[in-house]
Amino acid sequence: MKFLLIMYSNPQIWDALTEEERNEVMSGHGVFMETVTKSGEMISTTALADPSQSAVVRVRGGVPAVTDGPYLEAKEYLGGYYLVECDSWERALELAALIPDAGVEGLGIEVRPVVFTGGADS
Repeated sequence: MKFLLIMYSNPQIWDALTEEERNEVMSGHGVFMETVTKSGEMISTTALADPSQSAVVRVRGGVPAVTDGPYLEAKEYLGGYYLVECDSWERALELAALIPDAGVEGLGIEVRPVVFTGGADS
């Protein structure tokens, strides 16, 4: 079964961490990636740029209109994800708990089953 382990970012929470705490989170991702790669459960991972670097495209009357992003004004935004394949929902929850962001007060990892994938790697 494939699962998306979704990480949200909140600049206020991140900025409140000490430099040491931020470094622990960042280095913890390396450990997590190594663990999940060795277990054969890692499919891919992606980290996203800050929403201030995004654009929103809407087509109205056949004409594209581009505005500065983000799509929604919110204090939290999608920061990245891990796409994993594992045997069960319970294992996906175990993996999510290993992601260092899960240990930061105010943050968490959203776990969602994947119902369809397409493209070259599917």
